[in-house]
Amino acid sequence: ASYSFALRDQNRMIYDSDENCLALLPPKHRPTLKKYFESFSLSISEQLEIFNILTEQHAKNNLIEIQLAPSNLHWLSDKALETISKVAIDTGAKIHMHLLETPYQAEYARRRTGQSALKYIDKFGLLGPQLTIGHGVWMTEDDVDLLAERGGCLCHNCSSNLRLKSGKADLSSFLSKNIPIALGIDEAGINDDRDMLQEMRLAYTLHRRPGHSSLNPSAAEILRMATEHGAASTPFSGKIGRLEKGLFADILLLDLHSLAFPYQDFDIPLLDIIVRRAKRKSVDTVIIDGNVVFNKGKFTRVDEDTLLDEISKVLSRAKTPEEVELRELSEIIMPAVKNFYSGWY
Repeated sequence: ASYSFALRDQNRMIYDSDENCLALLPPKHRPTLKKYFESFSLSISEQLEIFNILTEQHAKNNLIEIQLAPSNLHWLSDKALETISKVAIDTGAKIHMHLLETPYQAEYARRRTGQSALKYIDKFGLLGPQLTIGHGVWMTEDDVDLLAERGGCLCHNCSSNLRLKSGKADLSSFLSKNIPIALGIDEAGINDDRDMLQEMRLAYTLHRRPGHSSLNPSAAEILRMATEHGAASTPFSGKIGRLEKGLFADILLLDLHSLAFPYQDFDIPLLDIIVRRAKRKSVDTVIIDGNVVFNKGKFTRVDEDTLLDEISKVLSRAKTPEEVELRELSEIIMPAVKNFYSGWY
């Protein structure tokens, strides 16, 4: 597992200050939202102390890595960007930063900085081999060239971008520049089941362009996004993602009968078959660092049924008065939020 605590110090609700956001509401509703804003009381320095604590706690566990996560440009002041960059340089930590996911984020960068978000964070030394950009849907051609030049990675969240109406990333452009592309889900997959096999198939299919001679992602490139380049976006880079001597023994075994039933012509390349046909039911065994953690449809270290029952009970409880109040407030503030972004896209 590679974990990061999202860092932010401004603009909790909209792409403007909390004070200006409060001013959008009728006076009687402002105290509730202000109380919510005040719950985010940690400074960037205090948030970074969480990174330090977690790094120290898990220093001897070779299966857990901690990285930095400046959440997004609109959530971070210049001072925060500067501070995070310094910590990354001092510690050698990997960085994961969501950027240019939506057209609103692209417009925010233009209004705040007069330039692309990617070019702006480059001024702080954040752009480089240590950085993975999450999404990058609204990157320009110059942005793609800059990311390739600096040696950064990009995490493509295909189904999330579709579900949240963020847009369609130009995957072929990224691949043509030899940018390492990881494949992610970002919590908002199509079926709410975090199915990476389906995510591979979706990315493989969505980015196919019309025309007999069009260049499209291959099954091998999609598999590499989900394995080796997924590893490259974390501190596990060079340690996992390939079956190679000296690397962690991480292996996924698929049931060939499940893949091929009721019929499959094996003149078709096996990688194409895997990406096109593999489903969750096809997974026979999962091995992490040489240890079997999933076998014949069952987890070996977790009681899945008991855990899911517990989650269901906890989340099905009655909402607290505070939760009810915030939900009602969200309905009240939504028209003002929509009006705020009028003309942005």
